[in-house]
Amino acid sequence: MTDKLEQGKKAPAFDLPKDGEGRIKLSSLKGQKVVLYFYPKDDTSGCTQEAIDFKGLRKQFEKADTVIVGVSPDSVKSHDKFKAKHELDFDLVSDEDKGMLEAYGVWVEKSMYGRKYMGVERTTVLIDAAGKIAQVWNKVKVPGHAKEVLAAAKAL
Repeated sequence: MTDKLEQGKKAPAFDLPKDGEGRIKLSSLKGQKVVLYFYPKDDTSGCTQEAIDFKGLRKQFEKADTVIVGVSPDSVKSHDKFKAKHELDFDLVSDEDKGMLEAYGVWVEKSMYGRKYMGVERTTVLIDAAGKIAQVWNKVKVPGHAKEVLAAAKAL
């Protein structure tokens, strides 16, 4: 597992499948700011609320020259259904082999009711236009989070 991300360091590269077929890679987003928000699972309550919050602010992110990309270990097919159901207007990346999740340090051991398992720690990473880590939010609490990320993107 990778160490936690550090501000000012180059963001780990990725090239992964996304919803609607196609692929997305970090290098193709260079020149604009990128919000990578890592979430555990499509169509669960917290993950749905987070996606809807980002969707509601997408035009403001766009004005701040910032792209939103959601990342989870769910399949492209799952992302397609989730995106259609909630009319999401940004890309959802599928990392079924967990390589990107591990590179960003968000695939971690979790515990629920005394049972330990591996899963995604809800995390958001803001990458500047040069491809460097600008800010990281670990163990994200969904309410108000998208607005906080937007404020940081505008300030960059």
